[in-house]
Amino acid sequence: MLLGIDTSGAVSTAVMGGDLDAPDAAVRHVRSDARARHHDEVLLALVDGVMQDAGASRAGLTGVVVGRGPGPFTGLRVGLVAARSIAAVLGIPLHGVCSLDALAHQALAEADGADGVAGNARDLPERTVAVALDARRREVYHARYRRLADGTVRRESGPAVAPPADVAAELTACGLLVGSGTRLYPDLLPATSELVDADASHLIEVAALLHAQGEDLTSTDPLYLRDPDAAKPTSRKSALGR
Repeated sequence: MLLGIDTSGAVSTAVMGGDLDAPDAAVRHVRSDARARHHDEVLLALVDGVMQDAGASRAGLTGVVVGRGPGPFTGLRVGLVAARSIAAVLGIPLHGVCSLDALAHQALAEADGADGVAGNARDLPERTVAVALDARRREVYHARYRRLADGTVRRESGPAVAPPADVAAELTACGLLVGSGTRLYPDLLPATSELVDADASHLIEVAALLHAQGEDLTSTDPLYLRDPDAAKPTSRKSALGR
């Protein structure tokens, strides 16, 4: 049984049956909390809750998949530390995935479902997907993807961070556009669906697909893309104000 954790935006946890070589999507439980700046307060409770939903204990986990972001500095670190700790205590593999990849995967699954396309169809419709997440500072984290007819999904650009006006043309050129950034800048980035943040169950599915393609998922380094808001002082200040 696999545990997924993503704190790139909302806090999302998921449990899926099987292991990374053969995930069982029929066993899928998800819990999320969309409140801002509550990651450290709610994450472990969500993990316990989703494990209870699955009728399983942490001892039954075969691996942990964690979202590497991009995302806010503090919130992203909460998810990564929790995932690393759980994997280390249980002695199970830990896999890192770009959170934008999970949201793109979810957008594709939603579009296929709306069109009545079976998930295991041999000839899938080619689709392009753009993801834009709120990066604060009047910017968005963004990436673009293309799915070919054989089901292969390629990330064509990103992840990167930029003002929405600078990337609006390339993102809106895609057939699908999702993410929390579309709610903040609807005129520049009109959404094609209500998807806002990554669902941790899709994080697990992306990890399984990349694993099957031979991708190395061992890195869980955060994708901050820019320096944190808090900066070290460049010089000492006198206690006397001089």
